[in-house]
Amino acid sequence: MVTTARALDVAPAVGRGVAWAEALLIRLGAALAALAAGAVVMRAAGYDPWMAYREMAAGALGSWYAVEQTLVKAIPLALSGLGVSLAFTMGLWNIGAEGQLAVGALAAGWLALGAPGLPAWAMVPGMVALGAAGGAAWAAIPGVLRAAVGMNEILSTLMLNYVGLLWVDYLVFGHWADPTAFSFPYSRRFPDSAQLPPLMGAVHLGAVLALAAAVGLWLLLRHTAWGYEIRLIGTSPRAARYRGAPVARNVVAVMALSGALAGLAGVAEVGGVVHRLQQGISQGYGYAAIIIAWLARLHPWAVVLVAVLIAALLNGGFVIQTTGVPAAIASMLQALLLTFVLASEYVVRRHRRRRAVAAARAGLRAGP
Repeated sequence: MVTTARALDVAPAVGRGVAWAEALLIRLGAALAALAAGAVVMRAAGYDPWMAYREMAAGALGSWYAVEQTLVKAIPLALSGLGVSLAFTMGLWNIGAEGQLAVGALAAGWLALGAPGLPAWAMVPGMVALGAAGGAAWAAIPGVLRAAVGMNEILSTLMLNYVGLLWVDYLVFGHWADPTAFSFPYSRRFPDSAQLPPLMGAVHLGAVLALAAAVGLWLLLRHTAWGYEIRLIGTSPRAARYRGAPVARNVVAVMALSGALAGLAGVAEVGGVVHRLQQGISQGYGYAAIIIAWLARLHPWAVVLVAVLIAALLNGGFVIQTTGVPAAIASMLQALLLTFVLASEYVVRRHRRRRAVAAARAGLRAGP
């Protein structure tokens, strides 16, 4: 009897392990199918796909310099992805990480350019705090509108993206423009004290911020009462209201926290990479964060991993352009990979549904 009971206890864990392995294989198969489809297109266009893929892998992970550049690009992607995934967990469609990142960079830049004499021990924490606060305030606007008047946050966050990015343009072409930049859209360069400390090579303090954010978000969602409330509102708002959860207050708080994480991504870019404000500071990180959050199934640790993979894909896509492959084909390859992997989620869900139905039928046949 003891042996039978232990077997019953272990069976669900084994079943979960098998299901996880199957899901992983399906997603890897989707990625390989995308590469095969990309190879067909490149061959039809007259390019050597194997050479392109070899250069792509080398450009993303083929040297220590390439790994550094991939990790540096993964930092803003991970921070923005964590922010977006938090909002999505509660059923809030925050599409505004792009603008929140820009406003976070703007707030950090305000301190760096406005108080260049600050020592690094005050400047760096100040930039981190102001960047997070800027992103939080920008995201809280659609949060308040959603909570107060029911305004659709997809539209409000999307529109605020343009406003945030245009504010950066206004300043780098105007009051903050570098007089020595020959009309290029750059602000003055930040002082040395405003640069995030390097950890190893080009990888800077932003990597610690991203990992700390992932740990904090995981602890919040899995081990706190507020995290349970957020997940409950995301899965069943009616049940959450019946339980007495303050839904409106949580909408504003979660949007603000989501924006704070995106704002930190802006701090990482201006303080760790470009050391100034410039037009196009984000390079689409806020929009890529939406894809990252979905691919990671909103899990904080998976968000970090997927951010690194997407960063490798972006770096590799840039490198193959240097081999003569047009930028359009490189972008097409990235889109194919994302499309196939996203489509594989349907196959995974269908497979799990079939497995659940089969298990239920087996239980009915076994009887009580």
